[in-house]
Amino acid sequence: MMEGGSGLPWMKYGSVLSLFVVLVAIWFRSPPNTVLDDRLDTVLSSLLRAERKVGVNNARPRVAVGFGGCVDLIVDAASFLNKIGVSHTDQPLHHDYLENAEQLAQSFAYFFAPGAAAERFMINETLFSELVEGARDLPGNRWSVGGNAPVMASRMATEGCDVLLGGSFSTDFTEVLSQHITVAGKVIEEPDIHLILEYSSGASWATYTSCRANRYIIHSDAHNPYLDSLDEFAEKLKDFQPDLLIVGGLQMMDNFPFNSGEREAVLSRLAHLLDSSSPQIGIHFEMASFVDENIVEDLLHYVIPHADSLGMNEQELPNLLSLLKGSNITVLSDPNPRVATVLDQMREVYRILNQRYKDANSDGEANDGKPKGKPLTRLHVHTLAFQAMIVTHGSQWKNTMSATAKASLTANRHVCGSNDIDLSKARLIMDDSFSVSHREGSQRIPLQETRPVSCWDEDDYQICVAPVLVCTEVYQTAGGGDNVSAAGLVLQI
Repeated sequence: MMEGGSGLPWMKYGSVLSLFVVLVAIWFRSPPNTVLDDRLDTVLSSLLRAERKVGVNNARPRVAVGFGGCVDLIVDAASFLNKIGVSHTDQPLHHDYLENAEQLAQSFAYFFAPGAAAERFMINETLFSELVEGARDLPGNRWSVGGNAPVMASRMATEGCDVLLGGSFSTDFTEVLSQHITVAGKVIEEPDIHLILEYSSGASWATYTSCRANRYIIHSDAHNPYLDSLDEFAEKLKDFQPDLLIVGGLQMMDNFPFNSGEREAVLSRLAHLLDSSSPQIGIHFEMASFVDENIVEDLLHYVIPHADSLGMNEQELPNLLSLLKGSNITVLSDPNPRVATVLDQMREVYRILNQRYKDANSDGEANDGKPKGKPLTRLHVHTLAFQAMIVTHGSQWKNTMSATAKASLTANRHVCGSNDIDLSKARLIMDDSFSVSHREGSQRIPLQETRPVSCWDEDDYQICVAPVLVCTEVYQTAGGGDNVSAAGLVLQI
């Protein structure tokens, strides 16, 4: 009894001591949120350091951007559709263009649930005018300068460039542009209006819930499909002498009711402008949402061969690749693709387009002593989760690592609507490590918080991948790709 009794106090004190140690461990252990916050903070500071590693030269780079523009009327998608009485649909369907409210509901539902960006031409001008009037009265709507060219021009000017912008705008439109932007084009009375139906991740409409934040765009343009500023732009381009020429906004031609031969004639004039530009000038083509295979085939003939840089998102990349491989357009692709999937698609696009360039010049026939077109030396794909770039070794494009970081940071800045990145409104959705390819035995690269931009060499090019601090409180997704693409270009010219 004595032996057992003498053991009890020690057992009691031992239990108390164990409990005290556990409580202290819990007290001093970093909460999961703190660890996550520290990780985001390290990634952000590392991206900022990479962005600041290089800057724009004292002499402001000169960038020419075409074509067109509009005024964006931005509304909350579900609120807008409910207000104007668009009936819910249980048939999500793809439509190349829109003729009535039923097709609008079906097309919107088709892209809304997966959270894929889309842009459609409305052939019914009366209905489009009614939609615009309904949007004007919707509480919380916003007006903004829109169109690929003006948005990219504005970002370039903000980042320290002098810009020549090709487009036909109203006086009110040009007055709100940066003083560093010179407009080349006609003056029009009323600008075209684009309806931007924005929605956040988890938003609901009818029986559908969106998987990610995005936008659905409706337009019924009258000026932009004709590139009616092309002549004025070409004339001013001679004296402007740009370091870089950007072409965008050509999706306005998609499903537009041109007369026979009109579209080809317009693109032929554009091809002549690109072909006659100095070989030293970089030419970037920004892809967009296309559903008409004929227009994409025309772009592959008239425009893309003259561009040594391409920019696109995760929907447009497989779309282009599918046509390059002889298949049909892919209307809807994975809105959240894995890094390996995107990189494999980028390699294929790079390989096919450069093989086409070689084939076009293999017969030895020169075009006034110039090669036919240009090899592709830069490819930038912007996705929700990450930025990826391929840049040819020895090409004119420099600072790829810093440019990829800047593109990543710009994605958050634009979507959140603030130049200062608030980590309480950001998250990483890119995997902690990624495979560089789906090929068997491919290298796997971990995401290092202190060096978040991963770069490596392959074949004749360098690849860089950077995670995006995805904005969780969305201000605006429309124009995201244009801002991101323009920001990446700024550090590479």
